[in-house]
Amino acid sequence: MKKAGAILAASAATVALFAAIPASGASAAVATPARSLPCHASMSDSYPADYTTTYVEVHTAGYGAVTTIAHYRTTNHKKTGTAGKKGNASIGYYISGATPGYEVVVSVRVVSGDRSGTCSTWFIPQS
Repeated sequence: MKKAGAILAASAATVALFAAIPASGASAAVATPARSLPCHASMSDSYPADYTTTYVEVHTAGYGAVTTIAHYRTTNHKKTGTAGKKGNASIGYYISGATPGYEVVVSVRVVSGDRSGTCSTWFIPQS
């Protein structure tokens, strides 16, 4: 009985597969997913003092567009930039009176042509 059920399930899957194939003479476009763009991010100082600048150091494809968003306790700050020839970008965040001890997550998105990637890093402001 188990074998008959397995054969029936396999037959149903085969019918569903062939039903998805267009009739002869018709064409079907198959979307090829774009490869993810490399994205690596870190902070120049993960524990910056108030009234200093810390930098989001991003590595991606050469000349890729970089967008960062720092998610503070009460607000979000978005900044953009472009990676250089070797794929490095450095985007500064000035720390002025941010909540000490609160972990600020920085979301990073990189784009080059039809490829994109995401990564993140963090810092914790100190008083």
